[in-house]
Amino acid sequence: MNFPNILAFLRIILAPLLFFLLTHSFKEIHQSWINYFAALTFSLAAISDFFDGYIARTWNQTTKLGGILDPLADKMLILAAFLGLLMIGRANEWIVYLILVREFFITGFRVVMVSENLNVNASFTGKLKTTFQMIAIGFLTMEWIGGEILLYIAFFLTLYSGLEYVLSYIKQNKGKLQ
Repeated sequence: MNFPNILAFLRIILAPLLFFLLTHSFKEIHQSWINYFAALTFSLAAISDFFDGYIARTWNQTTKLGGILDPLADKMLILAAFLGLLMIGRANEWIVYLILVREFFITGFRVVMVSENLNVNASFTGKLKTTFQMIAIGFLTMEWIGGEILLYIAFFLTLYSGLEYVLSYIKQNKGKLQ
């Protein structure tokens, strides 16, 4: 197992920890400290997401295992964060639901595209979507002003980038669709 895969595995471990921190209250610890610990956990995971991809590409350490672990870790982290925030009333339930539906739909859709040897590289909008999702999660975790607005921006970018995948599939299969 190479270093980028270890970082992806670290995200898999941090996701349930984040969910636990978001959804449990501790009588002996002030809530603001729990918010800090949850935000730190999420930040470490988000930073590991950047570095595992960067290191894998730069050091030519991309692997099939990494191709499975990385998106799995990303979805587990986003799922833990959004469900945790939803359960404690810091995120709009419809926005969270629609973001998660899109995430799982596109993950499955990407599997279909890979099976057909089509390009599934993330677009600029997809990377921007991920950035806004992560920033929104951070703001909502810390209960900072603007978190809800960032969540709406992430929502629209999430839907738009999902549409890009569908349009890319149609374009790459031009003439083959019946």
